[in-house]
Amino acid sequence: MTVESTAARKPRRSAGGKAGTTGTKRTTRTTAKKSPDAEPELVQLLTPEGERVEHAEYDPYVAGLTPEELRGLYRDMVLTRRFDAEATSLQRQGELGLWASLLGQEAAQIGSGRATREDDYVFPTYREHGVAWCRGVDPTNLLGMFRGVNNGGWDPNSNNFHLYTIVIGSQTLHATGYAMGVAKDGADSAVIAYFGDGASSQGDVAEAFTFSAVYNAPVVFFCQNNQWAISEPTEKQSRVPLYQRAQGYGFPGVRVDGNDVLACLAVTKWALERARSGAGPTLVEAFTYRMGAHTTSDDPTRYRGEEERLAWEAKDPILRLRRHLEASGHADEGFFAELETESEALGRRVREAVRAMPDPDHFAIFEHAYADGHALVDEERARFAAYQASFTDAEGV
Repeated sequence: MTVESTAARKPRRSAGGKAGTTGTKRTTRTTAKKSPDAEPELVQLLTPEGERVEHAEYDPYVAGLTPEELRGLYRDMVLTRRFDAEATSLQRQGELGLWASLLGQEAAQIGSGRATREDDYVFPTYREHGVAWCRGVDPTNLLGMFRGVNNGGWDPNSNNFHLYTIVIGSQTLHATGYAMGVAKDGADSAVIAYFGDGASSQGDVAEAFTFSAVYNAPVVFFCQNNQWAISEPTEKQSRVPLYQRAQGYGFPGVRVDGNDVLACLAVTKWALERARSGAGPTLVEAFTYRMGAHTTSDDPTRYRGEEERLAWEAKDPILRLRRHLEASGHADEGFFAELETESEALGRRVREAVRAMPDPDHFAIFEHAYADGHALVDEERARFAAYQASFTDAEGV
């Protein structure tokens, strides 16, 4: 499903400006406080109860959504969560070496992912499974790296979706450089780079902000602030809300409700259109929550309380949109039942595909080490071949 922009205008914003939240039905502006612990305002179009909130600045970007498109966003989130749950189970059963779950961050990823155009280019980290889904990457291709049978499993240029990046924050520099090239080519497209709150403290991210601002690069920095950089809370990362960091670099920062798929869709559309128009970079902070562990090797109960998790569980992004669909009459029980069947089928397909993945070629590691070959590599290959043969010889004894 592609959700095209319905905006008739591009909202004007001053550098470093925050998003207004005045609406005609209900406002979502948080009362400003002087306490450093006060929650800053954020853009919200759908409350946790599923109530639609009007927003003068961002409504144009979602005003034309049809019931079918709304159901499509819901389907995206449900199937992404199902795939993610299956991957977690596979890791627990020894089928994957590691897995980084997106549980709780579906709205941020699906909303922003569906805001991109086919000719935009996406630079993910290693948790953007929902964005990959939006870009048409087969979910089973994401699992090859975590199973250890390949280094990615898809051609980045076929979907304009780069390979997962494990080095924290480095993809923001890659995205900035690519965006600078897009600008020099005069292309009518934009670039979006995903990273987390922990990565926002990396030097690479600061350099990317500097270069993108100076060269007016058409790039959107999409920070999924799930509030925990493994075991470090956001308050140990920054004394100000993360979106305000953009002010020091001279471009806008916006904080959006990361559990609201409509708000994430609208704000990202605005930021991408701003980039395409030549206005430069934007920092979008999607304020959300990591419901599970950082990865399957992590135990979140050691550093955060159950009360906090339960409070955020009540803001579940999928339940929020379901409530809206039901209240507005845009979906019935037949739709939800059919989607449940599709979800289970996806889980089975993923499990079967992972277990059927062939082992990698043991000698592929020696390929492309040097363009024209190298005597040392040849020697290492021969020694490794002898080592591998020793197992066969032992079995034959």
